[in-house]
Amino acid sequence: MGKSNENDITSKPIEIVEPVGKRVLIRKDEDKKETRGGIKLPDNIEIPTITGRIVAVSAEVEKLPEIPLKQYDKVLFNPKGAIPVDFEGDNRLFVVEVENIVAVFRKA
Repeated sequence: MGKSNENDITSKPIEIVEPVGKRVLIRKDEDKKETRGGIKLPDNIEIPTITGRIVAVSAEVEKLPEIPLKQYDKVLFNPKGAIPVDFEGDNRLFVVEVENIVAVFRKA
């Protein structure tokens, strides 16, 4: 069987976050600092929906043809149900249930 890697696992940082159930992992887009018209937005503004890219899709979502989500899709999602992944300093990774994804951006 070889040597146990138990010590290696606990000493290395997490490299992969794999969502389970009907969830996806999303990297949130950068917060907008101003509107298209040039109006500066305050840092603490609360926007009800935000966009991001799907980083990973759970095995369950991958198998369901009625859920048209795949890795690298740009999506609009409700951040209220999003679970932040304390994995990066900028904290832009979120685990999101598919019910909280309200739109997928597709090229025409």
